[in-house]
Amino acid sequence: MSVNNLIIEERAADIGNFLVGRLLPFRRKRAVGPFVFIDHMGPTSMDKNQNLNVLPHPHIGLSTLTYLFEGSIMHRDSLGNEVEIKPGAVNWMTAGKGVVHSERTPDYLRNAHKSLHGLQIWVALPKEEEEIEPSFTHIEADKIPEWEQDELQFRLIAGEAFGQKSPVPAFSNLYMIEIKSKYPQKVSPGKDLYGESGIYILKGNITSEGQTYESKQLLIAKDSVVCEFEMGENSTVYIFGGTPLPEEHYIDWNFVSSSKERLKQAKKDWIKQLFPKVPGETEFIPYPG
Repeated sequence: MSVNNLIIEERAADIGNFLVGRLLPFRRKRAVGPFVFIDHMGPTSMDKNQNLNVLPHPHIGLSTLTYLFEGSIMHRDSLGNEVEIKPGAVNWMTAGKGVVHSERTPDYLRNAHKSLHGLQIWVALPKEEEEIEPSFTHIEADKIPEWEQDELQFRLIAGEAFGQKSPVPAFSNLYMIEIKSKYPQKVSPGKDLYGESGIYILKGNITSEGQTYESKQLLIAKDSVVCEFEMGENSTVYIFGGTPLPEEHYIDWNFVSSSKERLKQAKKDWIKQLFPKVPGETEFIPYPG
């Protein structure tokens, strides 16, 4: 097997008042299947004077996926949604032609000690779907498919794999799978995968071809069909990927598109504040520079 075609280490990135570990995009790998952006948030502990405050900011041409391991985030968007994201749930927002949202510590936690840990992901939309109307779906934790196999625990967070289908309304062929081990265990998911695959080690380690890889590493598989590895004791990994989109997609700040001209227009529209507003919010993140 080969999962070590490319190894990506987390790189520190600043998203305002919060540091994250950035996995994608990477200079040698801009996407894995339709996944174009992955940030690992935390784990971090915050006291009563520290809170997450990501002001309203725009997106086009993508779907965002927020998945928490610990803590809570209050999501508000220009469609009028106001939803608290809790561990195990999936927050899926499709920007399409344009949406704006904010992410904050919920009010009831703002004067308390709390933790925050999770993943924030962007999935590029196919060219024919890039300008659809924006939409929002929140899937509670108990609605996500989960099962046990060979003493491993699986969750299908998004997409289709292993004969399962997540209720997350994806627009392309993709998968995001959580696998947890209590004991050292061989994993052979290749026959259930397709397209490109990435393996992110959140906790513990995995071994492939005699080489051990530790947490905070993202491994890009040479061929998902023959993907095979051994998980260490008390380890957690996320496998994500799918069929690559046929068009190249570009990123400018929070915008994703197959058209560079569309990115320029989105930039102008945000500077002029022509995007829809988040109800009750007056502040916003300006375009960088």
